[in-house]
Amino acid sequence: MDNSMDRYIGALLDNRYGVLEVIGNGGMAVVYKGRCHLLNRNVAIKILRDDMTTDPEFGQHFKKEAQAVAMLSHPNIVSIYDVSRTPEIDYIVMELVEGLTLKQYMKSKGALTIKESVHFAAQICKALVHAHSKGIVHRDIKPHNIMIDMDGAVKVADFGIAYLESTQVGVQETAVGSVHYISPEQAKGQAADARSDIYSLGIVLYEMLSGALPYKGEDAREVVLQHVSSAPTPLRELNPEIPEKLEAITLKAMNADLKERYQTAAELLEALDEFRNEMNAAPPTQKNEDEEIDRGVSPLSRSGELSKESYMRRNLRASKISALSGFFLVLVFVVAVFVFLWNYWLKELFSEAERINLPNFVGSEYLEITEDEELLKLYNFTITYTPDSMADSGIITAQSPAPSKSIATSTSERIEVELTVSSGVQIVEVPDVVNKDYREAEIELSTKFGLEVEMLYQTSDTITKDFVIMTSPEAGDSLPIGSTIYITISVGPVTKSVSMPNLVGLMEDVAKERLEQNRLAIGPVSYVDSDLPAGTVVTQSINAYSSVDEHTKVYIEVSKGPEEDTD
Repeated sequence: MDNSMDRYIGALLDNRYGVLEVIGNGGMAVVYKGRCHLLNRNVAIKILRDDMTTDPEFGQHFKKEAQAVAMLSHPNIVSIYDVSRTPEIDYIVMELVEGLTLKQYMKSKGALTIKESVHFAAQICKALVHAHSKGIVHRDIKPHNIMIDMDGAVKVADFGIAYLESTQVGVQETAVGSVHYISPEQAKGQAADARSDIYSLGIVLYEMLSGALPYKGEDAREVVLQHVSSAPTPLRELNPEIPEKLEAITLKAMNADLKERYQTAAELLEALDEFRNEMNAAPPTQKNEDEEIDRGVSPLSRSGELSKESYMRRNLRASKISALSGFFLVLVFVVAVFVFLWNYWLKELFSEAERINLPNFVGSEYLEITEDEELLKLYNFTITYTPDSMADSGIITAQSPAPSKSIATSTSERIEVELTVSSGVQIVEVPDVVNKDYREAEIELSTKFGLEVEMLYQTSDTITKDFVIMTSPEAGDSLPIGSTIYITISVGPVTKSVSMPNLVGLMEDVAKERLEQNRLAIGPVSYVDSDLPAGTVVTQSINAYSSVDEHTKVYIEVSKGPEEDTD
């Protein structure tokens, strides 16, 4: 790791994020464990290396890509909380996943079980379905970017951020960890689309099932050439127990020919779910650790970190501690009840002193009460000030003990009376929280400005989901402390469905116009050899006449024209 990056440990970024320790590093950035002091939670902070931030074009890509990925919201995707780009530092604040990477897990176990492999692959696939529906391609699916948390759930990290690395690193310089999972079209320098992620996931599934990578070489270039021109060893030759259908699913996902691959992540997920349903319906032949995945056991427990005996000992110890804790809590409760009864009833019951009824001080000016010499002989007043829009400043609004309470007097001690005194109406200026995450806005308005927050919800095509659209009253208006402020929160744009047109056979410009007419987006176009006339659409990434969300990105392949006859 670049030692210069150590300077960030102990730093406080943007007066909010404390940098604690290094937890990972790569060619583009160093990842730190951090603490968000505003929301009081641990986070992961990815700080870009200094040499990456000097390129202005890279800086533009960085913010654009990171903000786009921040809009993703899915349980199988590591969330991005914040993005900061300044002349001094560029960083991304992400969800901190407590666990280990899929690569670390595979190193500890070797080949995974069939159920485990399908379970993990399906969760990764769900993440891809969501991201691709938003027009975001990962471009670097590999076990190093896939986290497994303590509950066994999968979370895919670095969505879209791999694009930033691709702008700085060529194929020859690609890290070995990535080149083993790169799609053939990426290896040839062509644009990556959703099917590129499917290929990489196919490689990951192959590795999970076999415990080995399909392509190896002495250097990155040799591995890349195998992706483009070689075929992998069939899975069943490595492990005959792998079902034929699962082998077929894996090899189709990692097919070097784009047209022979699954065209969408949803298709691959459907195939995995169908296989899993058939597998679950089949009668069991023996009990094995495959069953653990269905009972919700975290894979971390299966890696040897916690044996059955250790688990039972820990439960027994926890039971003893719980019993002692329960006894202690009961004892504390009994003592507390006795103290309360003694102070408010028993002490007076056993006292032989003269008794008086406490006067009503509420509504009086507190100086008249606290400076009255006769009252001071009998009472010791404690003052607590609080804003109160219903009472003028200095007026007593409450007292403890309550008025008319019978209290025993003593010649040696004065009676303790707490008075609550109005400090009058305090006015605050409404801060600007528009375009902030509603959770941050709520904390700021309630804790810092003393306002009661009521939330309203509204669709928006311009404001990110979960961010504040507007406040009522608006920023800059004045409000008494304790008043209610209404914040309107975005639930994202209204999602409308449209029918996917048939583009195959159309000329490229006509296909693009047809997509625009149907409120759909065009992704990077790939040009392929075909017998069709040059400029004709050969394939499309989404089946014609299917129902899709507006603005979905569609990828097409366009014919370069028939090869010229050299005879």
